[in-house]
Amino acid sequence: MKKFLTQGRLVTLVVAGVLIIDQVIKILVKTNMYLHENIHVTDWFYIYFTENNGMAFGLEIFAKLFLTLFRIVAAVLITVYLTKLVKRSQNKVKNGYLVCLSLILAGAVGNIIDCVFYGEIFSESSHWQIASWVPLGEGYSSWLHGKVVDMFYFPIIDTYWPDWMPLVGGDHFIFFSPIFNFADAAISCGIIALLIFYSRYLNSGAHTEATPTSKESKK
Repeated sequence: MKKFLTQGRLVTLVVAGVLIIDQVIKILVKTNMYLHENIHVTDWFYIYFTENNGMAFGLEIFAKLFLTLFRIVAAVLITVYLTKLVKRSQNKVKNGYLVCLSLILAGAVGNIIDCVFYGEIFSESSHWQIASWVPLGEGYSSWLHGKVVDMFYFPIIDTYWPDWMPLVGGDHFIFFSPIFNFADAAISCGIIALLIFYSRYLNSGAHTEATPTSKESKK
């Protein structure tokens, strides 16, 4: 009996699952909350709606168009790499390694969708207006210039530096202030897991070449 959950199907399920969850959360937040509105879940966790033009966790370093095109190129390269791995590996690649790459790919595509389409299909979010679906082309921006929706905020430590400390004494201090989305979390988890569990695997090249047989090694 042929195995149902092949590596190709595993990759597809992970990517599709992350994309669906990511987009459902973003659309719900964008169409139900004002910009910078927040929902207090606990003292260390808020749903805080914000948008950014930049990279993961709200960073803004490069121009918007460059970032969008860079994301698209990166996603294409990862897709090609994953496809080659699945086709050539014959189950020689660890499933965990494929899952990590799938998480990174899904996260990248999730944010690409915001950048490419959201500006065309949503009205603008503001402090006094909740965004809504609009006819294609009547949105708040043009193709490739949409803003990425972020919402997860974990101010795990929210306090003030002691007054006696030089330079920062009395200043407000928040540990882990970035606001991020599900796609960002998928990318981060994928990269961290790769570095922790598959660094040797990456360096060895075992994921691209089968171990040579004894006959081949003698040639």
